[in-house]
Amino acid sequence: MEIVTTETIPDEEIEEALGIARGNTVKARNVGRDITQSIRNITGGELKAYSELLTDARDEAIARMTDDAAAMGADAVVNVRMESSEIAGGSSEVIAYGTAVTLQ
Repeated sequence: MEIVTTETIPDEEIEEALGIARGNTVKARNVGRDITQSIRNITGGELKAYSELLTDARDEAIARMTDDAAAMGADAVVNVRMESSEIAGGSSEVIAYGTAVTLQ
């Protein structure tokens, strides 16, 4: 399945728009990471544990969006967007969404 952030796919023609495909996940920090990342925050540098957590969340949201599109019979998802937000103290939601389409 093709996943693109553009409205079209090069060298492909969209036959039909099937609707919005979406996938989301909510991930929470853990106490161990909070302690180590707090120390890193004082000394400076990348908060790698949090970067990895958000990377995993984005990958999971995209996979769920792809599954949603496949269930609709899509060949691709165009105009893909991602958003993240804090849900509760220490947890974040990541959502991926786009238009599920069939290609000619």
